[in-house]
Amino acid sequence: MAKRAVERDVAPVMREERERSLEASLRPQGLSDDEYINQEKVKSNLRILVDAAKRRGDPLEHVALYGPPGVGKTSLAYVIARELGVPIRVTSGPAIERAGDLAAILTNLETGAVLFVDEIHRLPRIVEEVLYPAMEEFHLDIVLGKGPGARTLRLPLPRFTLVGATTRIGRLSSPLRDRFGATYRLDLFAPEALEQVVRRSAGILAIEVEPAAAHEIARRARGTPRIANRWLKRVRDFAQVRHDGRVTLAVAKEALAALEVDDQGLDAVDRMLLRAIAEKFSGGPVGVETLAAAVSEDAETIEDVYEPYLLQEGYLKRTPRGRVATERAYAHLGLAAPRGTLWEHGGRGAEPPDT
Repeated sequence: MAKRAVERDVAPVMREERERSLEASLRPQGLSDDEYINQEKVKSNLRILVDAAKRRGDPLEHVALYGPPGVGKTSLAYVIARELGVPIRVTSGPAIERAGDLAAILTNLETGAVLFVDEIHRLPRIVEEVLYPAMEEFHLDIVLGKGPGARTLRLPLPRFTLVGATTRIGRLSSPLRDRFGATYRLDLFAPEALEQVVRRSAGILAIEVEPAAAHEIARRARGTPRIANRWLKRVRDFAQVRHDGRVTLAVAKEALAALEVDDQGLDAVDRMLLRAIAEKFSGGPVGVETLAAAVSEDAETIEDVYEPYLLQEGYLKRTPRGRVATERAYAHLGLAAPRGTLWEHGGRGAEPPDT
């Protein structure tokens, strides 16, 4: 019995490790067009930045990457390290709780290494202040003792490159933002670019995918490579379990329907958000905190994960008074738009300002 219990405990861990390994295998390995797809302007500018640093023999300047979740910020950090030929250390803003945590990371970096900090906008302020001299002058100021007897110890650091990723560049404090030598925005992908991502990933995973099926998966992936790869893997599961293993258009449609991903790429949560605005709040405007409470979802998740695509596709408007469902949202949900909605009257509304 004890052995079976151990096996049950270990199995989910092993599956999670295999999934992470699978995700890593799908990451692009370089800046070439057949590896890192889309983001052409970012790649062009980054190639110049990397080549110039390599010719001078200097560490790369600190780089800030921002954009919606899943568009390749983490992948680009790995590509930068690979292009430079240096090791990469990965952490996140919420994981660095104290200045000592940051000091331990920085003092163990190799010269020229890349330190990737995901969700850098969530760094505690006290940690951020320690990071300033580390980024500018490559040293740490450590305070020893308290009160009148306290003294400062200056600890030299190896020269490193900080790559910070965030979905909310506006939440970075000005002192931190100004210390990045290069800032790049990564945008959502067009369906054509996502189709290339699907074909590339299918080749790596040895999945036989019909062109029409690859197009269908890409079309419903919300402009996000991470979601395109996720749908590809789930469609593969359907193809292997219920069919002969080949991903055809019919198999892709069947799998995506089972996953509640509709013809426009909206999932169950997207539709729930739009329906809440349309039915519970008469089309809006409604503040994001109120909307989050109404659908039992985190406000930050709504803003970071769901809103970018809904806004880009015209299902949602963000106004000074709150979120508003558009005419297209009503049509997609099969609802009749009420008279007097905000988009009919040029932005008037009676709701309090958005929070």
